[in-house]
Amino acid sequence: MNIHPTAIIDARAELDDTVEIGPYSIIDGNTQIGKCVRIDTCVHIYSGARIGAGVVIHHGAVVANVPQDLKYRGEDSVAIIGDNTIIREFATIHRGTVATGKTTIGKNCFVMAYAHVAHDCVIGDNVILVNAVNVAGHVHIDDFAIIGGVVPVHQFVRIGCHTMIGGGYRVAKDVPPYILAAGEPLAYEGLNSVGLRRRGFSAQAVRQLKEAYRLIYKSNLNVSQALEKIKENGDLTPEVANVVSFIEHSERGIVG
Repeated sequence: MNIHPTAIIDARAELDDTVEIGPYSIIDGNTQIGKCVRIDTCVHIYSGARIGAGVVIHHGAVVANVPQDLKYRGEDSVAIIGDNTIIREFATIHRGTVATGKTTIGKNCFVMAYAHVAHDCVIGDNVILVNAVNVAGHVHIDDFAIIGGVVPVHQFVRIGCHTMIGGGYRVAKDVPPYILAAGEPLAYEGLNSVGLRRRGFSAQAVRQLKEAYRLIYKSNLNVSQALEKIKENGDLTPEVANVVSFIEHSERGIVG
């Protein structure tokens, strides 16, 4: 281990031998830090942190502090950070409450400076939270979603996979997968076609998603009628089936 002499490490912390910890950082007990993790200066890793291999945590970040939630009563809970995730300066990630017991951030995520992930959130793999994104409690963000800078995300919202949300907007309803969303109030702005092509989706898959969203957002049908029309069209591709399932299980309703 390469630990700066000014760092404070609780004897109960479980650190891999390859961990690097910079000056004035604090590692509490009941923490687990995996292989090749690099922790910069003035970082505080609180009790309940479970940090995977290859994670990089930059100056001033805080991981697994107690939730900002009045129902929290000191119960044991955790904050899980997946392998190879990057957490930039002054980002804050809080552990779970009695509701779920954990906050989870997946693998290969990028949490930029001043972003906040609250209690009981589930963040998938390869998610990007741009500077000063504020994610309230119990939010689910699926794989490969990108949330633009200075975006507040309302509690219990779900954001679908491969979705991109423009910076500076407010997310108050669920955002279906594969789309671009922007505006106030937040609304469908088209398919995330560039992102899908970059990630290897076929031209046929993109065309079928465009047709599904045309029915949902650009026809004279309401959402329920559009979903029925999509299902009547025959065997659904996995991507379109994901869209249908996401909307059918939405509890907050989807963006307009």
